[in-house]
Amino acid sequence: MQSTQFSVFAIALSAGVSIAGCSGSPSTNQATISGAASVPGSAGAASELGNAGSVAQAGALMLLGPGEMAGDTSVGGSASVPYPDTLPDGFTAANIFGGYRVGDAITATSGLAPEIPDTPADGCGTTILAVIRDFKADGQNFEGVDIGDDKNMVLPTLGADRKPVFAAVGPTPTVKDPAQFADWYRTVDGVNKAYKLELWFGPNGGASSFQSTDFFPLDGKGWQDEVFGHNFFFTTEIHTQFKYEGGESFKFTGDDDVWVFINSKLAIDLGGVHPAAEASIDIDARASELGLKKGKVYPFDMFQNERHTNQSNFRADTNLNFVDCGTVVAEIPK
Repeated sequence: MQSTQFSVFAIALSAGVSIAGCSGSPSTNQATISGAASVPGSAGAASELGNAGSVAQAGALMLLGPGEMAGDTSVGGSASVPYPDTLPDGFTAANIFGGYRVGDAITATSGLAPEIPDTPADGCGTTILAVIRDFKADGQNFEGVDIGDDKNMVLPTLGADRKPVFAAVGPTPTVKDPAQFADWYRTVDGVNKAYKLELWFGPNGGASSFQSTDFFPLDGKGWQDEVFGHNFFFTTEIHTQFKYEGGESFKFTGDDDVWVFINSKLAIDLGGVHPAAEASIDIDARASELGLKKGKVYPFDMFQNERHTNQSNFRADTNLNFVDCGTVVAEIPK
């Protein structure tokens, strides 16, 4: 989806697997979010971040441009490492921070069984497993749809199978075929082509970042239904867990639809086909609403769609302490 903002996918993985990021070209320009977290970016970043809302980690999270070095910070407690020097073998560098590797195809049969990667003794590092599914432009839900926000599209509680449940078409109907929604995060032969996706988050000021303003992992793969030189029309899902310790925050900026569920409750709703939009969560402020108690581990489920040309942006900032390496959840037939 075309964006008028800087936008990327970035997840700060602190003391396990956390998720973070910034965007724009490498720069030392600093933009402050509600006087709390400073995030560098392009020259236009300050004006964009001025309306960002609170990241709710006062004075804690500082993210750097690629290759910059940080001293000790209060998130992660260690200095950053120049990027992309540490990019793992076999990974493709994102155009700002981090990298990715598209793995094996997932069939409708193989998708019926869950896959939980082994957690190394020293933790997951900064790599987490996701699933990405390629769709064709159909003029119903992928391309040819109305442009605009489409909030309340999904129910406020995650389904028992850890998939979002369609609720209703909103005021801006960006879904013309609601029946297809159930296939967005299920592997269905002839409808989508699914792949494992590993996301690597580069060290970034005591956090870690995956940042891309050109997030097209499926170029040359799937249906190869390419427009403007890229394979648009895909969905991404992430399932992991985090330990709530207090002081955490999570922020996402990207397009198109984005839904984040914490403890199976909808915490971010950026539904719709739109330029890069953003939302943030102060975990402490919403702990009661989300049913969180310090010291406990809770599920974190995130869903993102790219449903319209001509740009793809994916970003998030957080210091959540993720405690597993991601899960390919079991798919229950419809």
